[in-house]
Amino acid sequence: QVQLVESGGGLVQAGGSLRLSCAASGSIFSINVMGWYRQAPGKQRELVASITKGDYTNYADFVMGRFTISRDNARNTMYLQMNSLKSEDTAVYYCNAAGRRGIGGPLFNSWGQGTQVTVSS
Repeated sequence: QVQLVESGGGLVQAGGSLRLSCAASGSIFSINVMGWYRQAPGKQRELVASITKGDYTNYADFVMGRFTISRDNARNTMYLQMNSLKSEDTAVYYCNAAGRRGIGGPLFNSWGQGTQVTVSS
């Protein structure tokens, strides 16, 4: 089993900043891709940003230039620095990780429980 735990969500005023963290634990040999997704009430879950083991990053257009994704491979931890937050960024933010459990072992694709981010206007 691979567990993901998010932290860092909360309430912030528009224009403010938050930093989310996602820590992965369990039977992990390698994590190839980690990503942040979000889901607002009544909307589908959408990709915010992703990062590969080699630090290749991908961002959704709506966060480009405002959010920065990073990871610490030694700690199996991922971060999302969110600046210039807008009310439309309000959502539950989920961490996702995909990789392999053990050399030649099974693949995994795990989700965290989510952390609420609320931006007041």
